[in-house]
Amino acid sequence: MQYIPGLAGVPATESKISFIDGEKGLLTYRGYDIMELAEKSSFEETTLLLLFGELPTQEELEAFDQKLRDNRRVKFNIKEIMKNLPPTTHPMHMLQVVVASLASFYPSTEYMKGGTENQEYINDVTVKIIAHMATLVAYWEHMRNGFDPIEPRKDLTYAENFLYMVTGEEPDPDWARLLDACLILHAEHTINASTFTTMVVGSTLANPCSVISAAIASLSGPLHGGANQMVIEMLEEIGSVENVRPYIEKRLAEKKVIWGMGHREYKTKDPRATILQRLSESILQKKKSKLSHLFEIAVEVEKVCVEKLAHKGVYPNVDFYSGILYKEMGFEPELFTPIFAVARSAGWMAHWREQLQNNKIFRPTQIYTGAGNLCYIPIEQRSPKKVTKDPEEIEEESFVQQES
Repeated sequence: MQYIPGLAGVPATESKISFIDGEKGLLTYRGYDIMELAEKSSFEETTLLLLFGELPTQEELEAFDQKLRDNRRVKFNIKEIMKNLPPTTHPMHMLQVVVASLASFYPSTEYMKGGTENQEYINDVTVKIIAHMATLVAYWEHMRNGFDPIEPRKDLTYAENFLYMVTGEEPDPDWARLLDACLILHAEHTINASTFTTMVVGSTLANPCSVISAAIASLSGPLHGGANQMVIEMLEEIGSVENVRPYIEKRLAEKKVIWGMGHREYKTKDPRATILQRLSESILQKKKSKLSHLFEIAVEVEKVCVEKLAHKGVYPNVDFYSGILYKEMGFEPELFTPIFAVARSAGWMAHWREQLQNNKIFRPTQIYTGAGNLCYIPIEQRSPKKVTKDPEEIEEESFVQQES
């Protein structure tokens, strides 16, 4: 057997949900180009497409949208759990804990027993998890700062309601439409780390709330969903357009990560990054008549990185521009990855449902490289172990971010 680190390129499942052509820079949801969906669809409609495989009728979309609106509120006990968390808790850690606790409110004994799937329960818990995600993130933004959370409203779309709950102000139509496009772009991306986590945990027939909690934990890492927050910190560290080239050249010479650059799947520019760049230019010019300072730095970073790295197939990924847009909307950097999780809950639930249709628990094998044929030595006869120094920090082998 051949060991392939990170299971790179190893098929783990068959899926009808999404498709990537890394050479052409193509991403489709159920056969629909992501660019067309970001321009013409809504997060609610795209979620239905991912879950059920087809674009809904007007009646189906209205019914699903109403269910999402009706399930935005959470039980008071859940708020109490959040109140008892330290205010320094990162929003992703809060989300992981609280979503896991939802299993107490939406138990699924039929899965724990390995019984046949219950479609009514599956549909109901799917709506509840997706609806609750945005509410929990918005709640925590106020609670961790010592304020009472703002309650959700039923008269607003998913994106509008999230903006309202975070800012406490009537949502700006332009920002709401842009956030809606961001949610669509982040909703699904084949078998990435967090989606694979969803499938593995889901294959054990664990409660779906536990499944999504595990996916959130996977997404929280900086090599996955945490990169858009790191991009903002990098751009702020650069400080000015003039500093870009020496900064990038120094990072490359030291073989350090350039956040938001490179992707395991794409050998050209991430199509989601292309869409976000175009949307960024359009709305920032409309709002301020000129590009924001961070956006100007980002454009120069892309220019220098493409000059230096295009021959290696390294281009901007979705994280490169999404953080800038979120910051312009007024979101704190610590909210960037939770927003990613809010959007990706649609894809996670779609893969969880697909996994249940032909479920088999994941049980990969390994290549053993340890010792063998050792004899037990009584403790009084064992020689003292040699004290070894801690190994030096291993130099980063790649400056390319792994997965978004």
